[in-house]
Amino acid sequence: MSNRWKGGFIQAFFDPLTEGPITAFLYGWGRNDLGQIGDGTAISKSSPVQIGSENTWAEVGDFAYGGGAVKNNGTLWTWGYPLNGELGNNANIISSSPVQVGALTTWSKISKGGANAGAFYAVKTDGSLWAWGNGGSGRLGQNNIISYSSPVQIGSLTTWLEGAAGTDHALALKTDGSLWAWGNNAWGNLGDNNTVYKSSPVQVGALTDWVGISAGAECSFGVRSNGTVWSWGNGATGRGGRGNVLAVSSPTQIGTLTNWGSQISSGGSFYIVKTDGTFWAWGSNSSGQLGQNNTTTASSPVQVGSLTDWYKVSVGTDFGCAIKTDGTLWAIGAASFGKLGNNTGTGNVSSPIQIGSDTSWYDITAQSSSINATKE
Repeated sequence: MSNRWKGGFIQAFFDPLTEGPITAFLYGWGRNDLGQIGDGTAISKSSPVQIGSENTWAEVGDFAYGGGAVKNNGTLWTWGYPLNGELGNNANIISSSPVQVGALTTWSKISKGGANAGAFYAVKTDGSLWAWGNGGSGRLGQNNIISYSSPVQIGSLTTWLEGAAGTDHALALKTDGSLWAWGNNAWGNLGDNNTVYKSSPVQVGALTDWVGISAGAECSFGVRSNGTVWSWGNGATGRGGRGNVLAVSSPTQIGTLTNWGSQISSGGSFYIVKTDGTFWAWGSNSSGQLGQNNTTTASSPVQVGSLTDWYKVSVGTDFGCAIKTDGTLWAIGAASFGKLGNNTGTGNVSSPIQIGSDTSWYDITAQSSSINATKE
């Protein structure tokens, strides 16, 4: 199992083993009363169910009550409950199965949202950045607070690499390594040394070595190319990982280590994998989602177990999931709605448990109470 994403200015879903596009099937499980998992029903599932029969899915993303994905042909798809146009199909109608967003075949990357994100962000192969959904707090970057039910371009630049959706703010990386933010700034979560809301992107500092981003509930995170991890915004419940509950309005380093990986996830808690393959977490732990065999909140990163083969992580409201380098899938935290995928809908699990026995899981994203994933 290896990371088969081959990035760059012109991004493509590329499998180095076959010299062709990534081929993966789409799955979902957990809460589904609003069509969140995309399987064409409104019935919650306590173990992974396949969505359709195609194996053309390449990358998954999410918002609070649904999911999205890019296929390897560059088409963009969404499903779930659109309160403010989050499906991007010019309608606010629940769709319990994937619907195509427009007819373009030039999409390359879709945002993974915080657990309560109300918007989507996506980048095209030409490097342009697009948004749709809830426009409150200026989170769509349009110099207004209007909601849009189809993608609208943010500015005119073509140098964007990826976007990240928080509850009501957003982050984005450019190809030059600079970091940008917009939306709600009540806690300094835009990182520009004030608490003034911004309805179009503003640069976070002057550094150009950012390689990873994640936006959570009133807080933000970034990883630099030197392996350091930084946070800013609301520090309540220890969500900033800085050892306290204070708010800060500019990037502040979490500890002093320099071996953090670029893949970080924000939800009700926060997950990250180090370059040595270890899994770390912090923040709320009400359902044991930090993997410490307890329910004690952690305001600094704590290691989840002792294994060194973790690959990808994603966190929801009170649970999380992870993929190992051997392609196995694991879950932790609250089991309500069946979101742990272990054929039960009750109880909490405070250390990772394996979901099934498959060894070909590729990408994963956690909504507030549901999960979508791809399997090769």
